[in-house]
Amino acid sequence: MSATTSPTPAGLGFNFDNTYASLPGHFFERIHPVPVAAPRLLVLNHALSDALGLDTAALDSAEGAAVLAGNRVPAGAQPIAQAYAGHQFGHFTMLGDGRAILLGEHVTPGGERFDIQLKGSGRTRFSRRGDGRAALGPMLREYIVSEAMHALGIPTTRSLAVVATGEHVFRETRLPGAILTRVAASHIRVGTFEYAASQGNREDLRTLAQYTIDRHFPELRETENPILALLASVLARQASLVARWLHVGFIHGVMNTDNMSLCGESIDFGPCAFMDAYDPATVFSSIDTGGRYAYGNQPSIAQWNLTRFAETLLPLLHDSEDQAVEMATAVLETFPAVFRDFWVAGMRAKLGLFGDEDGDADLAQALLALMREEGADYTRTLRDLCRDPLPDTPFFLGEGFKVWHDRWQARLKLQREPLHEARRLMRAHNPAVIPRNHRVEEALEAAGKGDASVLTRLLRALEKPYEDIPAHAAYAEPPARPNTEYRTFCGT
Repeated sequence: MSATTSPTPAGLGFNFDNTYASLPGHFFERIHPVPVAAPRLLVLNHALSDALGLDTAALDSAEGAAVLAGNRVPAGAQPIAQAYAGHQFGHFTMLGDGRAILLGEHVTPGGERFDIQLKGSGRTRFSRRGDGRAALGPMLREYIVSEAMHALGIPTTRSLAVVATGEHVFRETRLPGAILTRVAASHIRVGTFEYAASQGNREDLRTLAQYTIDRHFPELRETENPILALLASVLARQASLVARWLHVGFIHGVMNTDNMSLCGESIDFGPCAFMDAYDPATVFSSIDTGGRYAYGNQPSIAQWNLTRFAETLLPLLHDSEDQAVEMATAVLETFPAVFRDFWVAGMRAKLGLFGDEDGDADLAQALLALMREEGADYTRTLRDLCRDPLPDTPFFLGEGFKVWHDRWQARLKLQREPLHEARRLMRAHNPAVIPRNHRVEEALEAAGKGDASVLTRLLRALEKPYEDIPAHAAYAEPPARPNTEYRTFCGT
């Protein structure tokens, strides 16, 4: 243990177990967080803390800030940095937690298990010349977006707190440092399996696969081929997740294999953003100069990542490599249809469509094509479509929309449900409020200057995204002028 890091007394409510640390030792490094100069709690997620069964009042204190900064290690924790690899923009790299430390697995009073991870907690052996720290802006961005995703009903890692460190980090300029406390079902990634496969030890790979099944897919243990079933289950969760991203205009920004969680949660948001005007080619990430991870490319990238996952499983699928490849390929080839089913189901809900008609996918695609042609705002247009009467906007008054509207109305008349039920369904699936890029930037800029009030108001508006709340009406507005030059940064 570090000479300047000490265990914290009981009282914060953590109930740690450490099953991941029972895996073979090369899967992680045992290491404590590096203490910071002056930890100060900037934002604490009271609702999440309560849901986890933690002592929220104790966390919201100087001692809580010390724990959430890594200066004090909670009783029962066994801090580790996890090893993993990954294909970054298509290129294989050995990686690992270079600026994050897993304190342990907190088991809630209800028996649920969650990883508690500190992000920005100092150097590890995986830091690759990095400083192991994080800047305030990216940590607050992850807090905002992860909590917004949760409120939108999309599986996601969550954010418990952001603590200012009292230190600075140096990127392109001098920036205030911060540490994010992330809560996740686990941090097992495609890249974790890539790392295991790269070590060439089949038994360790099998141990990791069995651990993953036991932790996230226990129903697969009795199947004829649990490993093949694992591939199919991960594929289904990823297809569902990416479809949900598209439904709300979300662009992850860096869908490397090390950023794909096997349990199907959104993770490692980095240079993520939400689309304003609808365009499948939209890219915001400053490092994605080729548009590999553009909005419309996300389904195909998910399938590409799943193929890398399947490759790691081949030694476990069958003793014959040819037979293993055939089995894996048969599963991977289902991805387009599985994804399409999830996507079409979500678009039906967004258009108020009950039942299943052959032309539903074409109806949704026709509206999106019209929105792209007109440069219509994705979120606002779909939310306005829930209204009766429709707003007198140029888009809704256009001839192209009138033709589409007649087609939509004809489809609605095919269902038994009344129009008010269709609109209710639409309002439940078309958010009024998302973390608009310009609003996120306002909050980050103000927080960087010591004003947390802008962040607080934004977070409050994002708590109930499917409700029209007059006090939050401004957060539903698109930017006054589209900013096609807007770029986001990962913060490393």
